[in-house]
Amino acid sequence: MDDDEHEIRPYALTGGRTRPTNEMSLSSLLKARATAPEGYLSPEAAHCLALCRGEARSVAEVAATLGQPVQVAKILLSDLLDEGALIMAMPTRTADPKDPNLLEAVLEGLRTYVV
Repeated sequence: MDDDEHEIRPYALTGGRTRPTNEMSLSSLLKARATAPEGYLSPEAAHCLALCRGEARSVAEVAATLGQPVQVAKILLSDLLDEGALIMAMPTRTADPKDPNLLEAVLEGLRTYVV
C-alpha cells in the first residue's frame, strides 16, 4: 500500500469548507487555553491544539508542522478559536511599540474581536 493512500484530502479535513470564520495571517499567533475543549476533536485539530500548548505558534508554523496547506490550517485553527480552545496571543511587552509588524498584529487582533 502506498503512503499516499493514507493521506486525507484537505476538503475532508475541513468538511468541504474553504474559508475560516476568523481572519488570520501567516504570522498570527495562537495559544491554547488552560482548559481542554469538550467533545470530539479530529486528530488534526488535536495536533493543532497540542502544538499551541505552552507557547504561542504562528499559523505558518502550524501548517508546516501538520504538512497541510495554510488554508486548511487556518480553518482548523479557526474552529478551535470558535470553540474557545485557542486564543489569539498578544506579543510580549518587550516588543518595540513602533515596530510595524507589531502594530499590524495588534490591528489584526482588534479586527478579529470587533463586531
